[in-house]
Amino acid sequence: MVAQEYLELFQFGGQTLDQALRSFLQALALTGETQERERVLGHFSRRYHRCNPSAFPSPDAVHSLTCAIMLLNTDLHGQRLGRAMTSAEFVANLSGMMDGQDFPREQLKALYGSIRSEKLVWAADEEEEEEEEEASGGGSGGAPPGRKKSNPLVEVPGGSGAVTYRRGWLARKVLADADGKKTPWGRRGWKPFQAVLRGMLLYLLKPGGRAGGPRRLPEEEQEEEEEEEGGPEAEEPLGVHHALAERATKYTKRPNVFRLQTADRRLFLFQAPTPEEMFSWISRLNLVAALFSSPPFPAAVGSQRRFVRPILPATPSRSPPEEQHRSHEEWLERVAQELYEHQRNLPGKRGRARDLDEYRLKKEHLLYERRRYETYVQVLETWITAGAQDLEGWEAQAGPAVAPPDPPTLTKAHSSPSLVPEPPLVPTVRVKRNISERRTVRKIVPKRNKNLL
Repeated sequence: MVAQEYLELFQFGGQTLDQALRSFLQALALTGETQERERVLGHFSRRYHRCNPSAFPSPDAVHSLTCAIMLLNTDLHGQRLGRAMTSAEFVANLSGMMDGQDFPREQLKALYGSIRSEKLVWAADEEEEEEEEEASGGGSGGAPPGRKKSNPLVEVPGGSGAVTYRRGWLARKVLADADGKKTPWGRRGWKPFQAVLRGMLLYLLKPGGRAGGPRRLPEEEQEEEEEEEGGPEAEEPLGVHHALAERATKYTKRPNVFRLQTADRRLFLFQAPTPEEMFSWISRLNLVAALFSSPPFPAAVGSQRRFVRPILPATPSRSPPEEQHRSHEEWLERVAQELYEHQRNLPGKRGRARDLDEYRLKKEHLLYERRRYETYVQVLETWITAGAQDLEGWEAQAGPAVAPPDPPTLTKAHSSPSLVPEPPLVPTVRVKRNISERRTVRKIVPKRNKNLL
């Protein structure tokens, strides 16, 4: 029904088959396997026959000729492995394909000449050409090399006229790039920045960088930073919509570290100078995400049984805090119910490894979404209670201002005070044993043969 309604938008009356096919392919990205393309061309053939009932005796004849034109286009303009098809061979291959009869010879010759002089081009080819031009720097928009076209659905809006919620010094460490891919080791080091949380964007200014960087702060921040020596340079701003900031309790190499996961599943570690500033950054990042994150769109539906995450739009929500609070509560209940149903339907013990991976990915996603919405609901409750005006007063109610002290190192203790404490251990002398007496034998591989393993 969807395909039929979509084809009703095309008017092929009075057009030849190759003209109608060109206009159809320029509007539709024909991708997928051969069976999927054949089904799409079947809908096209039925629509063409309805628009031109006297051109061919049946939709099957149109479909046969359409598939033959697609194969001819591949043979003439694809990667040639041998001699190209001639006009006589094209006519001979279609012998008896028009419901048991032959197509008009002059009509087939005209179609062959049209495809030979100009190949079929559909929407997917045009998009790939534009991406290649932009990647090579030859596009009209002057996009930087390697940057793809922007998506208006997830493109982060600018921060002009937005409110500044926080500024200060932070050190950043990148753990994962977009889509959760691990960042290479060469780009994981800690780097200091002057951070500014303005609207839905987190700007990171490089201290002492050269002027004229690719991205800068808005005009108000830029005027203040120009007074410093060298004119600091800004990296690409981070969108904090649908983001979650948490204290990095498992990271013990540095103090006052919190983690930030964005909507596109990028993961960062940030270190603040003091515990108070760390908690302030966590609170205000979550506040901005809770106030301006729009409800997500449903995930894409496909024929493959794969887990697909929902689309998280970057367009800021203009709802008041009370409506945002109700929306986040509804999504929290929905995620909790989906997680409950997901945990009930465990995969079988003899399930395929792919099914187990899909189950694990969906479970991790639902657990993270439940934690994120719980944080949003809690943050908005305290924000509404504080009057939604005073940031300093709200922070006092949102969470502790001082980090809890680290627990002391554990020492061995006795359950009863009457027991005599154990004497201190006497340092023992290591005795070198023979290789035959060892329980495990280490395999020694010469350096020159390590690359052969």
